[in-house]
This record gives sequence, C-alpha cells and structure tokens, in this order.
Amino acid sequence: MKEARILAASGKDYAKLIAVWESSVRATHHFLSEKDIITYRSLILNEYFDQVQLYAIEVEEKLMGFIGINGESIQMLFIHPDARGKGFGKRLIDFARKAHHVYMVDVNEQNEQAVGFYKKLGFTTFERSEVDGAGKPFPILSMALKA
Repeated sequence: MKEARILAASGKDYAKLIAVWESSVRATHHFLSEKDIITYRSLILNEYFDQVQLYAIEVEEKLMGFIGINGESIQMLFIHPDARGKGFGKRLIDFARKAHHVYMVDVNEQNEQAVGFYKKLGFTTFERSEVDGAGKPFPILSMALKA
C-alpha cells in the first residue's frame, strides 16, 4: 500500500468529506434515524465544516478519513468504513496532538466503538451532556488525554 498523506482540506473538498462522513455515520451511528442523518448532513455542510480546521488522510488520492479541529479539541473524526481498523484514525489523532496540541474530544456516548477507540488511546471522560451541540437527545462525552 502507498503511504498515507495528511493534507489540509477546504471548501473544495466538502463533497468528498461529507461522503466519508455519511458512510461512516451509517456504519457506526445506529442510534440516528434517517431524518437525523439528513439534518446533521445539512448542519455539517452549511455550518460545522466552516467552524473547524479540516485535515484529510489520503492514500493514492483516495480519501480514507478526516479530522476537524477547533482549538485544543477534536470536533469530528470520521473514517470511511472500508478504511477502518487500518490505523488512519490514530494517525489523524497523532497528527492533531503533535501539530495542534489537541488533547480533548467530544464523542457520542451511543457510539460505543468510538468511545472504546478513544479510551484505548488514553482518553478519559471528564464530563457528560444529555444533549449534543444541536440540542438533540444524543448524550455527549467530553474526554481528555490523561496527564
């Protein structure tokens, strides 16, 4: 396999990013309804992407996943289902930690795979919210790396 590259992403990449987001969400966020997915898709495209620094990880110009960073926090991390378990998520987090001094993440509590992934990397929960950033009843865990 060719080497994975991490590149800054911008508005011109949104169509590819949202395609990865949707395929990832459909594979992992079983607690969301079709209506929820459509609502979040619109919010992400029209608001959330513009609120974070986006970085994509590619192999041979194929998008494997992406991360969105705001300050010291990971706001989004999505890996294409076909690329899961190959180290791309960890690579993006390592990049975010080294290049942007990121040490926190918010994650859907009901996405048990993601919670387990972050725990495996050394993140621990320090806060829980009953609703997500959009005010929907999907609990969010705020996690930070152990000191």
